[in-house]
Formats: sequence, C-alpha cells, structure tokens
Amino acid sequence: MTGAARPPTHRTLSTERRSMDISNPMDFTGRAVVVTGGTKGIGAVIAEAFLGAGADVVVCGRNEPEALPGANGRQAVFLPADVRDPAAAAGLVEGAVDRFGRLDVLVNNAGGSPDADAATVSPRFVEKIVALNLLAPFYVAQAANRVMQSQDSGGSVINIGSVSAHTPQPGTAAYSAAKAGLLTLTRALALEWAPRVRVNHITTGLIRTESAASVYGEDGGAAVARVIPMERMAVPEDVARACLFLAGDQASYVNGADLAVHGGGEFPARYLAVKSAGSQ
Repeated sequence: MTGAARPPTHRTLSTERRSMDISNPMDFTGRAVVVTGGTKGIGAVIAEAFLGAGADVVVCGRNEPEALPGANGRQAVFLPADVRDPAAAAGLVEGAVDRFGRLDVLVNNAGGSPDADAATVSPRFVEKIVALNLLAPFYVAQAANRVMQSQDSGGSVINIGSVSAHTPQPGTAAYSAAKAGLLTLTRALALEWAPRVRVNHITTGLIRTESAASVYGEDGGAAVARVIPMERMAVPEDVARACLFLAGDQASYVNGADLAVHGGGEFPARYLAVKSAGSQ
C-alpha cells in the first residue's frame, strides 16, 4: 500500500530499546576493551578511563611496563604484541577473547613517528611508519571484526588519528600519508561492517604528554597554546573521554565519523601575522 508505514522489524525494535537505555551511558561494566599501545601516554589514559567506567581492559606493547594502567583498584591485562605483524595482531584479539569471553571495543591507539626529511628518509623508515600507523590498525580491526560480527551486541572500533591527516607539517610526510590513509580506512570499514560493528575516527591535535614536553619549547607550550582557539593544548583525558563517547550507547548511531578533538584546530598563519603586526 503506497505511503503506508511498515511495522518495525524485530531488529529495529531491539535497536530502539538499546538506544533508549541511557540511564548511565558511561557504564561499561561487563564489556571488554582492547587498547593498542595502551601501556603509556595517551593509550594508558584511555585504558584507565575504560577501567574507571567498569570495563575489562587489555593493553599491548612489545615490552611489559613496570606499572600497568589502573583505576578503582582494577588493572589492565597486558598481552605482548607487535601489532605490525598480522599474526600478532590476531593473537592479541584471540588473547583478549580467551581472557574475557568477548570483545566489545577496540581502540587503535598505537602510532607515532619522529620527524624526518622526506628528501632523504630511507625506504625502511617509511615502511615502518606506514606499518605502525596504517597497516597495524587494519590488521587488529580485521581480527576484532571477526569476533564482533558474531556477537549479538556487535562492537565498536575507534581509530586514533591526527590533524596531520588534514594539514601535514614539514618533517611528517610518511606519517601524514599513513594517518590520511587511516581516516579513509575508517570510512571504508564503516561502510562494510555496519550495522553490527561501528567504526569511527578521532582527529587529535596537539596533546600535552611527558614524552612530548620537549617539543613544545622551554615555555611549557604557552606559545603553542596561543595558536589554538581553546587557548590550551589537549591533555590525554580529552581523547579518553571522546573514546568513551564513541564506544558508548549514546553514540549507537554514530558510524564513519571523524570526531575532531583539537580545540578548534589552529589559527591560520595569515590571521596570526596580521594580528601580530597590528599589536606592534
């Protein structure tokens, strides 16, 4: 009958019930989470955020740290893995499922790169950077998807990206290309794996961490903060809260998104030049 509304299917009804159950959207009790590169820096804070929300968390790295992320008296489980190796990536996911019986959230956080001159950088360097920042997230996501597709509740994959994917800086050619690939990979997987598995991306900006402190100058980053509309650099907790949102029930219809966690980006150089000239 033309124009008549079809009765909702069973799947539609169950989806609606899930989406309306938002009494405590940040409660991850009973859910299992894997955070790659979760032993230090931003990854450790992401792991602690999920632990604090009640989740069971696995972190990985090539070497076990002296102290594991923890919150509310609970600690993450460490599994050794070099996620650039497809077999190791699959083994990481299998290990998490063996431990907790399921996998609900994957945060592909492992990544990074030192600055390098594109004119002289070695092929081996380029291969390593692309492997860490693009291929490794693909490998772990593939393994996670196989598990999540078999679960009634599906799952969520979150890829941690960078503003370099949008606005490359000198010295970051290989890294920027890999991160741009990660953003496109996110959108492609979101198309293929929905509706059971959601895949989203976080574009991070300048983040204040201990390891990056020397990069921002002797003033502790004060000069850098002046080019950011929010007038401060991000802290790892800003990224962790975004992960909780994307993985949670409030984002149950968010798929293929690029969530910018960069304080508004950076003021254009032309604007800063004019402003500086006007203050003289």
